[in-house]
Amino acid sequence: DTLAAVEGRLVDMDQAIGAYFFGYGSLVNRDTHTYAPAAAEVIGWRRAWRHTPLRSLSFLTVRPSPGTVLQGVIAAVPGGDWQALDAREFAYERVGLGAGIRHDVAAAQEVAIYAIPEGRHQAPTPESPILLSYLDVVIQGYFREFGAAGVANFFATTDGWEAPILNDRDAPQYPRHQRLTREEHELVDHWLGEIRAGRLG
Repeated sequence: DTLAAVEGRLVDMDQAIGAYFFGYGSLVNRDTHTYAPAAAEVIGWRRAWRHTPLRSLSFLTVRPSPGTVLQGVIAAVPGGDWQALDAREFAYERVGLGAGIRHDVAAAQEVAIYAIPEGRHQAPTPESPILLSYLDVVIQGYFREFGAAGVANFFATTDGWEAPILNDRDAPQYPRHQRLTREEHELVDHWLGEIRAGRLG
């Protein structure tokens, strides 16, 4: 699917019963929210670090990628009220996944993923880095949910690593930053070395 075709599946789930979202970034980390997630996979999407005029930093979105499988989590939207999630994900649009998702949650009748529409984002630049405190949170979530193999899969199914990494660990800028263990820090640093990511600071 092109993103234009996918956007044709945009659904109004404001009042939907069994409305769920799929998280593929910081939402995988249970300590960043109060939802009750369960493991899931989506088919046909790939993550990418992108930049939009709405935010000064690079952050994750998803783009259509036939055959690619993304690990993540799904969680129910309490009362079908998307207001809090829409505010958190204000640069995105909600897209209904239809049959392109695998999970074991019988109640999940409708699942949406947040994606930035094509034409509204650009490749990362030196002026729009990735916050290391944000990446730390994402990787901590994947490590806890899917182990070291899940972290490896995250890096393998994410594009845009030409964006520089801003090392803000000593003074985290990400508002939902978390305390990582030494093992978790070393895991992040290992993979940044593997992909030869550039660092600022």
